[in-house]
Amino acid sequence: MPPSLAARITRQSGTSFYYAFRILPAPKRRAIYALYSFCRVVDDCVDEPDGEGEAGLRRWLEEAQRCYAGQPTTELGQELAEAVFQFPIPRACFEQIVEGCRMDLTPRRYATFADLRAYCEKVASAVGLASIEIFEYRQPRTREYAVELGVALQLTNILRDIGADGTRCRLYLPLEDLARFGVDEAELLDGTSAARRPEVTALLRFEAERAREHYVRAAALLPAQDRRAMASAELMAGVYRALLDELVRRSFPPGPRLRLSTPRKLWVAARTLARVYAGR
Repeated sequence: MPPSLAARITRQSGTSFYYAFRILPAPKRRAIYALYSFCRVVDDCVDEPDGEGEAGLRRWLEEAQRCYAGQPTTELGQELAEAVFQFPIPRACFEQIVEGCRMDLTPRRYATFADLRAYCEKVASAVGLASIEIFEYRQPRTREYAVELGVALQLTNILRDIGADGTRCRLYLPLEDLARFGVDEAELLDGTSAARRPEVTALLRFEAERAREHYVRAAALLPAQDRRAMASAELMAGVYRALLDELVRRSFPPGPRLRLSTPRKLWVAARTLARVYAGR
């Protein structure tokens, strides 16, 4: 049987999450592929040159709503409808994801970290809250884990993609932090020089430490009873935390987005799974 559309979208995206999803049993794997693919297509609406913008966001949100009624109209919608039928994914998660992507339609700045966190919770924590329903968590506290981990993952994405975001005139780092370190917006929007001044490096290290704190908080919030159920989420956390460490080690290199090698990812995955199944 050929792979489903959602499986193809997930694999072809090149996401590190693909391998974290592979450890799931087939029904959960199909559902998480459908969820990830929905996130991918709505993100493309605002990120790709030929994206549909607001019209695309409305169309996909309407399709998600039809999935709950069992009346999808697209191939991806059919897979998503199966996912929401099998798992109690809150409808609000899709609304939040789309709203977060809508925030990227026009250049925007975040005055404070509280403002940025609200964005992170929409585009990342909402995905986490949907995902844990598929992973079948049991303890209510795991929802707090999903929120904190989502913020940590999104902060890592922001630090990795400063150059790419700059080409779209997007700047996610809080303006209050730029002022604190004496960094001008132009230094971050110019991907060729974003890591050269000591003040810029100090700012980025500060933001990396903030991301680390969220990984630590997430780990502390994960109940022992749900650790194995969250194995895929912990794999994501392990790989992205290794990516964050590599960004810091290389002093946040400008240019193409940094990627971990496949052997490095496999080593991180093996170490993470060993820790999860040992109950540590």
